[in-house]
Amino acid sequence: MSILNEPQGAAAAEGYADELPVRRKQPGNVVVKWLTTTDHKTIGTLYLVTSFAFFLIGGVMALLMRAELARPGLQIMSNEQFNQAFTMHGTIMLLMFATPLFAGFTNWIMPLQIGAPDVAFPRLNMFAYWLYLFGST
Repeated sequence: MSILNEPQGAAAAEGYADELPVRRKQPGNVVVKWLTTTDHKTIGTLYLVTSFAFFLIGGVMALLMRAELARPGLQIMSNEQFNQAFTMHGTIMLLMFATPLFAGFTNWIMPLQIGAPDVAFPRLNMFAYWLYLFGST
């Protein structure tokens, strides 16, 4: 059957009367999908993005400490504030950047390497991400 023999106009539309229209994506659907996902690659991406955000926060603290040490005397922080920034910088870089960065790469790559369709407990995996996110903030 060629394209010239196919029904045109209203006759063509009758064949699709029982089908539902394509649902458009609402603006908030993407955010809800990312926040409630159980896909290991999406969870790994969330870990990596959150880890990078903490890297930026720790980097700003490092820049503030280096600015304070640039010249003798007090520039922008007191001694107590410097000690607090030093402690928070170390905590953020070790516990909120480096360790979750490893978890993010593991979530992303490990199931692909072993040929698994997904991780063993995807909801527990997402719950662990939420514990990391809210525990870090």
